[in-house]
Amino acid sequence: MFFLFISSLVGLAFPAILGALINASQNKYDYPFLPHSIQAIGLGGMVLLFFQAIISFFRILWFVQVSEMSLADIRRDTYFKLVTLPMNFFANHRVGELNSRISADLSQIQDTLTTTIAEIVRQLVIMIGSVIFLTIVSPKLTLAVLAVLPFLVAFAVIFGRFIRKLSRQAQDKLGESNTIVEETLQGIANVKAFVNEAYEANRYNKILRNVVDIAVKGAKFRGIFASFIVFFLFGTFVGVIWYGSVLVHNHELDFGELTKFIFYSIFAGAAMGSFPDLYANLQKAVGASERVLEILAEKGEDISMIENNNQVDQPIKGDLTFDNVVFAYPSRPELTILKGISFDAAAGQKVAIVGPSGSGKSTMASLILQFYHPQNGSILFDGRTADEYSITDIRNQVAIVPQDVLLFGGSILENIAYGRLNASKEDIIQAAKRANAHQFITSFPEGYETIVGERGVKLSGGQRQRIAIARALLKNPSILILDEATSSLDSESERLVQEALEELMKDRTSIIIAHRLSTIREADKIIVLEKGEIIESGNHAELIGNEQGLYRYLSQLQFETQAG
Repeated sequence: MFFLFISSLVGLAFPAILGALINASQNKYDYPFLPHSIQAIGLGGMVLLFFQAIISFFRILWFVQVSEMSLADIRRDTYFKLVTLPMNFFANHRVGELNSRISADLSQIQDTLTTTIAEIVRQLVIMIGSVIFLTIVSPKLTLAVLAVLPFLVAFAVIFGRFIRKLSRQAQDKLGESNTIVEETLQGIANVKAFVNEAYEANRYNKILRNVVDIAVKGAKFRGIFASFIVFFLFGTFVGVIWYGSVLVHNHELDFGELTKFIFYSIFAGAAMGSFPDLYANLQKAVGASERVLEILAEKGEDISMIENNNQVDQPIKGDLTFDNVVFAYPSRPELTILKGISFDAAAGQKVAIVGPSGSGKSTMASLILQFYHPQNGSILFDGRTADEYSITDIRNQVAIVPQDVLLFGGSILENIAYGRLNASKEDIIQAAKRANAHQFITSFPEGYETIVGERGVKLSGGQRQRIAIARALLKNPSILILDEATSSLDSESERLVQEALEELMKDRTSIIIAHRLSTIREADKIIVLEKGEIIESGNHAELIGNEQGLYRYLSQLQFETQAG
């Protein structure tokens, strides 16, 4: 900022030097402290120009350096905040919209930090300095120039508010367009299967047209303001210079002084003329920053963002208790999903949760992982409520193998290592062997370095499941959640995955959520859910003996389906 200020002040000296040169050519010397020689004045101007060039270099370099580092910090803080926000936030926001905030919105802020703020300060110094020098040269002419300024400022304030609103609308629409691209590419198989390419293209095109309409609307208003500037401001300058020429003709003003006045008028006019665009850009950045600040203002989970600060402070043996848990998703408070759920799972026990779709089975898994918190009742680990543990401690000691395994786009090794980032390669290979995954991994030419592709698309469902099991084995949790882990596999894959799951469930508390009842017959306890309530509980033999029970009915239904 200091170099920016000095650079702007040095720039203001050039009209004075030009005026002094012109007057010196007529043997009139304006400044007693300068040598009375055209060569000396010209040489002084060149030295000043060289000094200005050096200052400008450091001004640009340091401004970009500071702004880029600031923006990197903003990006980091925004991303850190995003990854620590609770699951409810992501249930209410689409990924494309959030991606737009961290890319398009921050790019808008980047432009402002890198150029707009610097330019505003520079033009402000030039404008104020020019007005001071104009006043020194001719107070009468200066008053005429400044007469239009109050109208200009009032118009700029009204115009700026409107542009800010339009900018916010444009950023929102751009976020919607990003969402469409992201969702379409993620679900490209569905798009092609239903021959909906034209529909998606039209949907995207419609949003883009809206963005264009808003941008054009903004351009119209900026155009009106620019026209206002040209006519009123520069019209005033033409009139003032016209009047100044009359003064020179009448010998009331030197030709050199008029030259100075013209240049300072141009400086002041150019500075004032640049403010509408600079102000509009600033308002756009304010609009964009509001969307980023909304994320930063959200209350995140209490999770340490220091990579190696992830050790377990309070070990969990594996006892799990649901004590009269009542839960409704925050986005749908009127719909109670779990209604007074109570059960115990002792350390090392296998507890199965079954029931029709929508009965609340997967919701219970989310509550164990502390993705959500019950409105009433409590969840206890080893007899202590979840609130007595840090979220990090609970999640470090609970692992989940979901039905739809999400793998990251890197290598198989990296995906397994996600269970414990500091694991050695030997530990990773051992976990893969225990998960029945080592054989198929080593059959690939690149082995453990094989790239799995976006979301693991290069692997079959059974292979993805076994990598997820290896990941969970590497994590070595006290409590394991299996959420429909074999429901979408063929018989051979299911056999291999089931063997891996048996290995995974050894000596740890296992919560098994299943549609296929054949996979849970060996469970120590089976809990039957219906419409968010436990209607039966017991082992397989006890529940199958209840002729009126839902478990027996579901078993018979599945047996008949398989027999059919």
